[in-house]
Amino acid sequence: MSRTDEALDIIARVAGVPGTELVRDTELVGDLDMDSAKALELLVDLEDHFDIEISDDDANGMNTVGDILDAVEHFDR
Repeated sequence: MSRTDEALDIIARVAGVPGTELVRDTELVGDLDMDSAKALELLVDLEDHFDIEISDDDANGMNTVGDILDAVEHFDR
């Protein structure tokens, strides 16, 4: 499974939606109704799963599924 697929699985689980509903332009707040508690859970789950640390500045810039996928891929390099 690719890092992208793994990240999509985590996002879908935390958001409580099927992974098939997620596209790069899906907004975390507007489309998935993520509140601050879910956003924090998502951040922690991503950090734990990929063994990465996402800065507060980077986290604040993550507004869409695509933003998260880009960040996860960035840490792969």
